[in-house]
This record gives sequence, structure tokens and C-alpha cells, in this order.
Amino acid sequence: MALSNYGELKTAIADFLNRDDVDVTASGFIALAEAQIARDIKHWKQERRVTLSLDERFEEVPTDWLETLNMYLDDGTPIEYASVAEISRRKLLQNDTAGKPVVYTMNSGQFEFYPAPDETYNLTMIYRARIPVLAQDDDYTWLLTDYPDIYLYGSLLHTAPYLQEDQRLATWAQLYAAAVKQVNSESQAAKYSGAPLVMRNV
Repeated sequence: MALSNYGELKTAIADFLNRDDVDVTASGFIALAEAQIARDIKHWKQERRVTLSLDERFEEVPTDWLETLNMYLDDGTPIEYASVAEISRRKLLQNDTAGKPVVYTMNSGQFEFYPAPDETYNLTMIYRARIPVLAQDDDYTWLLTDYPDIYLYGSLLHTAPYLQEDQRLATWAQLYAAAVKQVNSESQAAKYSGAPLVMRNV
């Protein structure tokens, strides 16, 4: 059974369910699986690095952003996360004086930096990006290529309201959970493999 693209995934779902009336609803099951996958999968292949000119207190969040992993200025200054309350406290204590940003938060769907930039800074951000959504029959993603079982069992799992008391649902849930655990574990192993660096006195 081939599972190399969106079209083949829909066919596989219909084959597993052994029903002829899921051609249209299969896309809905896949969409629900993609939403679940975005919450469950944390893989190094999702990591993106962007550089932007930081010259405003508020900056837009990348459209595929899921989670910020790291931020720093071009001189190496780290930009640490702080709560909205903490940034508000700093504004009061320091009269909201502009300067080199040192912290950020999420505020009303945007990044807020403090202090507000007093000039233009080059900011590098590393973040976890959402896996692209499948739309056309020939669409595919790295996750579908490397781990097609994630999509298949995730989609089948979301047929629960459609199939109701189908006994296979528990099996699909177990297979999906096992696949997610394996993908995340393999990513962690790949990122942190090898011996750690050790400082030695010369």
C-alpha cells in the first residue's frame, strides 16, 4: 500500500475502513489528524531560523509559528521570555524607556519586546513551525514521507464519531500514540547524540 501523497492517504483510509462512502469525509479526517499532529509532534525537521529587523515594540508572528525555541540579537545578546505582567512591571519601574531589547512576550497574537528598540537591531529567531497542510492529491510533507503511519492512524482515530462503536478505534489510538512517541524520541536522539563537550584546563 503506497502512502506517498495526499491522494494515496485518502485511498488508504477508505481501504482500512472498507467503506465506499468516505471519499469526501476522508479529507475531514485528515484535517483533524493534522491539527492533532501539530500538538503532538516535536521534531527537529520542524525547526526554522529567520532573521528580521527589529525596530518596533511589536512584531508579527510567522504564519507557521507553533513555538519559539530561541531568540538572540546579532551581537549574541539573548532575548529571554517574560510574562506580560513582568514586562508591564519593567515598564513602570523604568518609565518605559527605549533601549536594547532583552525580553519578549506574546501579547494579543504578536511578539512584544522590551525595552522597545531605540534603533534597528538584527534579530534571529529559531522556532518550531507547523507542518504544511495537505490540500492537493499530489501534496506530501516530510512527515508523510518518513512516517506515513502517523497520518494514517491519526486520521483513522478521528473517524470515531463517524464509525461510533467500531472496536478498531482503540487499536488505532494505540498505534498512533506509539508512532508519535517513536518520532519524538528519534528526534531527541538525533539532536543530542554524541558525547557532550567537556571543558578542560590546558
